[in-house]
Amino acid sequence: MKKNRMIKFLVAMFSLILFFAVSPKIHAEKTYTIGTDVTYPPFEFANKDNKYVGIDIDLMKTIAKEEDFKVNIKELGFNAAVQSLQSNQIDGVIAGMSITPERKSKFDFSDPYYKTGVVMAVAQDSKIKGLSDLKGKRVALKTGTAAADYAQSQQKKYGFKTVTFDDSDNMYNDVVNGNSVATFEDDPVMKYAIKTGTKLKIVTKPAESGYYGFAVMKGQNPELIQKFNHGLQVLKKNGQYKKSLTVISVPKQ
Repeated sequence: MKKNRMIKFLVAMFSLILFFAVSPKIHAEKTYTIGTDVTYPPFEFANKDNKYVGIDIDLMKTIAKEEDFKVNIKELGFNAAVQSLQSNQIDGVIAGMSITPERKSKFDFSDPYYKTGVVMAVAQDSKIKGLSDLKGKRVALKTGTAAADYAQSQQKKYGFKTVTFDDSDNMYNDVVNGNSVATFEDDPVMKYAIKTGTKLKIVTKPAESGYYGFAVMKGQNPELIQKFNHGLQVLKKNGQYKKSLTVISVPKQ
């Protein structure tokens, strides 16, 4: 009797081992740590419940769900996110990051997911109409941005001074309060800020038109870029991409 029980036990154990040997490996979702900005609405910002939302965050989470991987999104600020990526503390950055030749020498970018351009904005009661009115005056910029790069490329030609900020809100307030006469910002971001109450107005047409992309360190995480690109294509086909752009009401470009 005991012998029969032992035989049955051994047969059961052998069957169990055989099952795991020939069955597909159990899939474990990989988790990627993604850095983003803190105040760059409508792409990322804290809502009234102090929960971070926005186009970038919604897009990344939707793609992760579609492509069957997990994301740990860290709100670091733009410069801190880029620095964390360069020091291998995070796997990627999605933060309204313009694809530029200089950045492409350091990072691998996804397919573009949003078209943008740089505009100049001034206080609502300002008489400044363009760059030619900036000579000798102070302009507020956000460090590390394509908008700041564009402004600085025009600085010598138009003879203005600059002051830098780490976030958009303080940059805007510097102009609203009259400390600076103008600021440069990406078109959709500036339009959204004005729509939601920032007392500025846009006085130039978009310049330096470009695109936002998701970035990883050059030569690293190619599978993550591939997953993002494939997920983006799927979302564009099934309508989820358009939904991601309108989750936070952004003015039409």
